[in-house]
Amino acid sequence: MTLNPTLNEWLNLIFRWVHVFAGIMWVGTTYYFTWLDARLTEEEKAVANTNNTAQIWMVHSGGFYVVEKRKVPDLVSRTLHWFRWEAGTTWLSGMALLIVVYYLGGGAMIDPDVQDSVVACYQQLLGGRLNAFFDLSLHYYWFVIALGCVTLVGGWLVYDLMMLSLAKNEKAFALIAYVLLVGITYGLTRVLSGRAAYIHVGAMMGTIMAANVWMRILPAQKKMIAAINQGRKPDDALSAQAKLRSKQNTFMAVPVVFIMISNHFPGVTYGDRYNWAVLAVLILIGWVAARFIRRA
Repeated sequence: MTLNPTLNEWLNLIFRWVHVFAGIMWVGTTYYFTWLDARLTEEEKAVANTNNTAQIWMVHSGGFYVVEKRKVPDLVSRTLHWFRWEAGTTWLSGMALLIVVYYLGGGAMIDPDVQDSVVACYQQLLGGRLNAFFDLSLHYYWFVIALGCVTLVGGWLVYDLMMLSLAKNEKAFALIAYVLLVGITYGLTRVLSGRAAYIHVGAMMGTIMAANVWMRILPAQKKMIAAINQGRKPDDALSAQAKLRSKQNTFMAVPVVFIMISNHFPGVTYGDRYNWAVLAVLILIGWVAARFIRRA
């Protein structure tokens, strides 16, 4: 299934423009608040015995700004500003771009050599019994689209279950998550084109990041506000949950941005014979880089 070439070009341009700009705003605010939280934590320690309020003073453009962190906001006389549509716009435009470029992109999902190899393996192992119900050679296009969708949804479900069970052991979580990412990357490069495999790993992480915001961070914040409105102390566990999910988003953002630009360098990324290993190494490098950026 393909679109009119002119329409495809315009949609590609518009969705990419929105996606890149929204991503800049999302990643920018995420890292800005990460930086603020780290600096305010340092200030809180510095003024712990002075009865002073921890504050961060900044200068930008034509003014000076002061920021302080509070456990309980003033919801009566102040407007509470939310940061959510940056994530929503980035994900929605990214999904639109994925559909236009890959699912309706005239074969961008498929590498003919990989397809022949997968179909041959399928027919050798299962074809005799399943061909009557599903002939992979005739429906490979729909098979890889279904696989892409399952990767996005399944990636979030597995990640969320791991967070619920391993959140208190971040090192074990990181190790298991990395092994799973490498396995998914290897598997996708054996079924999809190299470029499509890369973008689906990135889209999976982007989906996890957006779901963290909309399905875990925002609901936790709303519960905290509801508690304040009812005169109760907000649950510290909700705050810790939201902070951990936001922290993990900062680690995923760096390799996701790399994957976004990798299609400009096929010779050393998805076009390489060991493309899965290249991405595995660069995801790890991205995580290390994120660790240093968070401390900057």
